[in-house]
Amino acid sequence: MALAVLLFLLCCELTDSRPSRPVPSSCTVIQMKVFCSDLALHSAPQDLPQDIHTLDLSCNQLQNLSQESLAFHTNLHHLNLHGNKIHFIQPGLFAGMTQLKILDLSRNHLNAFAVHKTQIGPLGTIESLDLSSNGLYTGMTDYFLNDSPLLVNLSLSGNSITKISSDAFRGSLSLRNVNLHNNVIMEIEDGAFDLLDHLSDLDLSKNSINCITDFNLYNLRSLNLSQNSLETFQSSPSDEIYQLLSLDLSQNKLPLLPLIPRKNKLEYLDISRNQIQGVNVTGSYSGQIFFLCTCLVPAPSLTKHHTCFYHLRYLDMSYNNFQSLPESLFYTMMSLEVLNVSNNCITSFSLSRDLLPKVRILNLSENFLQTFQITPETLPSLEELYLNRNSLTTLGFQTFKSLPNLRVLHLQENNIHICPHNILDNSESCVSFESIPNLEYLDLSENNLQRIPSGAFRNTPLKHLDLSLNPGLVLHRDSFSGLENSLVHLFLKENNITALNSDLSLLTNLKYVDLSTNQLTTLPMWNRESSIESLNLQNNNLVTLDYSTVLALERSLKTLYVGSNPLSCCSNLPFLNMLQHSAVVVPDIEAVTCVYLEDSEPVNIEKVTQEMCENLQNGSVNVIMIVVVALVLIIMLILLIKCCQSRKRKRNRSYRA
Repeated sequence: MALAVLLFLLCCELTDSRPSRPVPSSCTVIQMKVFCSDLALHSAPQDLPQDIHTLDLSCNQLQNLSQESLAFHTNLHHLNLHGNKIHFIQPGLFAGMTQLKILDLSRNHLNAFAVHKTQIGPLGTIESLDLSSNGLYTGMTDYFLNDSPLLVNLSLSGNSITKISSDAFRGSLSLRNVNLHNNVIMEIEDGAFDLLDHLSDLDLSKNSINCITDFNLYNLRSLNLSQNSLETFQSSPSDEIYQLLSLDLSQNKLPLLPLIPRKNKLEYLDISRNQIQGVNVTGSYSGQIFFLCTCLVPAPSLTKHHTCFYHLRYLDMSYNNFQSLPESLFYTMMSLEVLNVSNNCITSFSLSRDLLPKVRILNLSENFLQTFQITPETLPSLEELYLNRNSLTTLGFQTFKSLPNLRVLHLQENNIHICPHNILDNSESCVSFESIPNLEYLDLSENNLQRIPSGAFRNTPLKHLDLSLNPGLVLHRDSFSGLENSLVHLFLKENNITALNSDLSLLTNLKYVDLSTNQLTTLPMWNRESSIESLNLQNNNLVTLDYSTVLALERSLKTLYVGSNPLSCCSNLPFLNMLQHSAVVVPDIEAVTCVYLEDSEPVNIEKVTQEMCENLQNGSVNVIMIVVVALVLIIMLILLIKCCQSRKRKRNRSYRA
């Protein structure tokens, strides 16, 4: 029956009475490669050179693949049929293409072909096969993989496969990379991957797998199980060394730490976005020690239950429910470089010994940290430290001085106070930011800071400093003393600042300044040596921009934000002239308005011209002249009336006599 259906479809293809379409002239031929993508083709062009190596027919309207249309291209190395409507492939079509290595059949309708249970093989020379997004479900892949002895790379992503059978890859024993991302896999039969001795990378992400209870793929180097429904991950107990380097278990439902192979070479481990609540140093599944290791003894003396992480470089445990991080967790992580435990419920973090000598990035953000304690030389390689969005109020005043390689420090949304210059002890419950030799980036926004003392950052080569969202912040005249030659970015937005006491002109490398959403009525004086390139003055109370300041800024300024200020139109003609004749860009120009007449509606500053202001001034002069003349005339009239009345009284007195 299946053979009859195939013969019928083939006859329909061969006897199609529709007129043949002309070969599109828009196909591009580059040496031995032909590109005919997205040309609305219904079949492969017939007059292409026969010795081509690459043929791209992607994103067309092809439905049937037959010997008549493709078989004569026997020298093809790469055939791209992605994004067509293919639902029939003549069996044996690719057998004569003895050079074909790469075949892309993704985003077609091959489920319609697989329904007839006919193999398309052999695919004797193909090394890379893409069958993704074809509506394939369980069992259908066998008809494509049954005779593919050299197949190395296989993509089945975006299909509807629910189960991987034990013989799914029996005809493709050379597979190294298998992509099963975004299917509906709920079951993997025992031994499904056991025959694949060369399997190196396996992607099972975004499926519906509930548990892995006997992981035993010793030669696998990368395993992605993210976005499943995993509640258990256990490796089989063995003394054999697993070659696994990367394991992604993120976005699952793990309530406990996974059971990693005891002897491993793991470098990358992601268990983020699960439901793990804590670290248990003694608990076990079936006699196996949990993920962490209690290796307090030299490696040769380890018991068979210990799991150690001598090679681990990246560990992500973010978005879980960890309450604490005991030091024992890190006893064998001497190679760890990145540790992310953000978005948990950790209240304290402390290290009393050199357990993480190579850690460069430590992320403890968005926890409930109240204490952060490290001893000198505990984190000698640390370059980036994220402590933002915690509840830190007290830190050792020299906490950050003991981190010689620290470059980036995020402390926003805490309650940190800055120590005065040259403090010798921690009696004031504050943190010193002086003399941190390599610190370049510091974020102290949203810390309820009240003041920045004189010389607060002396001998620290800061390039980026964020002091935003500290309402009522008071800056000392010398707050930025010591940053004259280093500071490039300065953020002071939303601090309710009414006037800047610090002389920013002294910061000779300052290029980006954000003073938005404050209460500034005037700008600080900048001299002609200003290097500022971007200045944000949005949402202040500026009425007039001082002429000398405008001239000083114009030399270096490239970008200016000045919207939402009560600017006076005609009191800012130098500024208006700068906007119209300089290269300064005002991205929010549509929101920059000014008051042209008292009690009138604000107008866009682009509509104001110097002539308008001159006419307004002339009009004002004319009004004043008219008022003066009117007053003079009124006075003269009053005097005339009084004079007439006086004469009249004199005549009346003469008559009585």
